[in-house]
Amino acid sequence: MKSLLKKWNQLSIVKQIIIGLIIGIILALTIPDVAKPIVIFGSLFVGALKAIAPVLVLFLVISAIAQHKSGHKTNMKSVIMLYLLGTFLAGLVAVIASFIFPVNLTLVNGAEGVTPPSGVVEVLKTLLLNMVDNPVKALFNANYIGILTWAVVIGLALRNAADSTKTMISNVSDAISKMVTWVIKLAPLGIMGLVFETITTNGLESLLSYGKLLAVLIGCMLFVALVVNPIIVYVYIKQNPFPLVIKCIKESGITAFFTRSSASNIPVNMRLCENLGLNKDNYSVSIPLGATINMAGAAVTISVLTLAAVHTLGIQVDLPTAIILSVLSAVCACGASGVAGGSLLLIPLACSLFGIPAEIAMQVVGVGFIIGVLQDSFETALNSSTDVLFTAAAEYKEWRKEGKTIYINKIK
Repeated sequence: MKSLLKKWNQLSIVKQIIIGLIIGIILALTIPDVAKPIVIFGSLFVGALKAIAPVLVLFLVISAIAQHKSGHKTNMKSVIMLYLLGTFLAGLVAVIASFIFPVNLTLVNGAEGVTPPSGVVEVLKTLLLNMVDNPVKALFNANYIGILTWAVVIGLALRNAADSTKTMISNVSDAISKMVTWVIKLAPLGIMGLVFETITTNGLESLLSYGKLLAVLIGCMLFVALVVNPIIVYVYIKQNPFPLVIKCIKESGITAFFTRSSASNIPVNMRLCENLGLNKDNYSVSIPLGATINMAGAAVTISVLTLAAVHTLGIQVDLPTAIILSVLSAVCACGASGVAGGSLLLIPLACSLFGIPAEIAMQVVGVGFIIGVLQDSFETALNSSTDVLFTAAAEYKEWRKEGKTIYINKIK
């Protein structure tokens, strides 16, 4: 037994997750009734990540800001520019793909009991109000916009604190990071439970009737992940971007695919940034920020489903309006974390650009919930893995300027 555990621990976390994934699929297809109790593993894993992530973000950001030395350069401007550019280009790709491969929907009943925002102003208002939310309430509700804001404010206030105070905060941050590594070791069991629950609860039959819509959605997300993002990264690091792209997809995207939560994946991304040798002062701020505003997958979802409604209703769309949709989807996507229901509930806002009635738009949201098993998984995988990708690209650009040779795990 000890030798088996030793061999298991020698495997990388990605290989362990793949094994858990395969076991979950086999159990779901062969003995779903007998193996039903393993669902608890998925719930415990996601619950633990969601519980620890807000506290981790709070102390990491406070520690990074408090210990930042005056005159020390950061690359946050580059990271934010990459986040916004990536989100806009994802929306643009989705618009172009929707014109090349128009999709007509069979509309269903709208989503019940949900209220979408009435306009961009309301989305921005929600974001601003979340920024000044009660800090304790923000932690309780995992409001990362509020957590990030208060962490920055507290960090700035502690800039002139005694070294002993800064050391204590740093030690607490390190302790919480250690706790996160313990939770991540449970990922194979968690993924096994999550994939088992997904297959047994939803099945794949309900998705077949929306095959073309899913093909456009997933195709756009894969194109962004494997074509658009590598081009952006190449412009920054001036060398083959695919080792970095594939590593981010494997070690961040796979976990995010099954947890379907960018917030839950923050600890995973922090660990990956550490493995890539990135500066903790930078990624402790950029990763939580990315979970808030870096929403390429959400921009794709909003654009594709909105234009599917447009094609279904036979509305003619000109190029300027389509470009406006790309911008609007990017803005809405950045605000998705501040709206209950995420990207799907921002579709009526985009639909209003074309004069589509709210009742029709909510039927499109209903379609989104049906395909959400796959749509949300791919969306979260793209969003979360890109957080690390762009954080690394911004820092590797600085390394290149300093004449350092860039490797995936180390520099020489």
